[in-house]
Amino acid sequence: MRRPRNLLGANPPATVGVLVIGAATLVLPQVLSAPNLITYVTIGLATIVVAGLSLLMGYAGQVSLGQGAFYGFGAYTAAILAIHGWPPLVALVAAVVLTAAVAAAVGALLLRLEGHALAFGTLALQLIFLSVLSQTPSFSGGAIGLTNIPALTLGPIAISGYRSYAYFVWIVAAAVLLVSRNITRSRPGRGLRAMATSPSAAAAAGVGVVSYKLRDFALSAAYAGLAGAIYAFFLAYISPDAFSVMLSIEFVIMVVVGGLGTVSGAFVGAAVVTVIAQVLTSLGTGPSLPAQLPNVLSEGVYALILITLLRLMPDGVVGLASRLTKRLVPARLERRATLRPSAGTVTGPVLAPATVEANGAHAAPADGDTVPSRGGRAGGAA
Repeated sequence: MRRPRNLLGANPPATVGVLVIGAATLVLPQVLSAPNLITYVTIGLATIVVAGLSLLMGYAGQVSLGQGAFYGFGAYTAAILAIHGWPPLVALVAAVVLTAAVAAAVGALLLRLEGHALAFGTLALQLIFLSVLSQTPSFSGGAIGLTNIPALTLGPIAISGYRSYAYFVWIVAAAVLLVSRNITRSRPGRGLRAMATSPSAAAAAGVGVVSYKLRDFALSAAYAGLAGAIYAFFLAYISPDAFSVMLSIEFVIMVVVGGLGTVSGAFVGAAVVTVIAQVLTSLGTGPSLPAQLPNVLSEGVYALILITLLRLMPDGVVGLASRLTKRLVPARLERRATLRPSAGTVTGPVLAPATVEANGAHAAPADGDTVPSRGGRAGGAA
């Protein structure tokens, strides 16, 4: 007898979660107020950046504290090109391509470093980027920034208003997460996992360690450039203050909160940290409070979050949820198996012994079926 097909796939909880999030993504722009829509768009943009950074940190094992520089480079590239008459969509694509090209050129040098040296090297890249912006007012607008950035258009369709940008950003975010998921399940993804575990062993197995690192670094930068370009069109104004070092640190914290090397962790980490940042900003901007209080609160809370996660949830929120699901689901299957009446033929997954006794005889599985035994072996007759 053929087993009925499970419409929810191999991981029903994950499938249900994706469907719920997808439905919420469609509904929320219709019910959120304007300030909350800005936060909603911000979460989507952060998800795009963190998806690339999660690949870099979780799979390639490379720490980057300069992701905010690529985010800003994409924003300034798209803004400058659009202001000088380029079609916004072409400027958006050019920003992504140029950001990836710059990351590949810089990464050829930076990726010779490892560990803390690489982290400090990417941090220096962020500081250089901010310095260049402040020293080129005729080109980048200096400390004032760039204004009057044209609205983003997709052919005859003009994207204007918070609600339109919310839908557009989350469509792009979903596409980025899908691409990241496919990469992690492909041969390059397996090579990245092996490389993160042991670069020397991966190289001995035929993985091009240097090439994989460089391509992953360029891809994560392209994601950041894409998000930055959309950010520039969304606000129609950018300045160096929006791409501070703290932004790069926030991206790293988002990766750790969501879970290193998890695709869905990009969304979870971005949502949690963005909401916390908004709450801290609201608490620190009350009357008669110091102007620097929001920054002080953010730094203190971020440090507390990192310490707590590394102690209690080293694999992030998604990793914790995955472990809890793996504990609960097998327990349910075990209970179903014990409650299922005995039969002469095994027609479903059995978590009990390899054979089923029926009418005093041992029934063998059907042709092509294998039944796991308690010892972990798949067998037929006892």
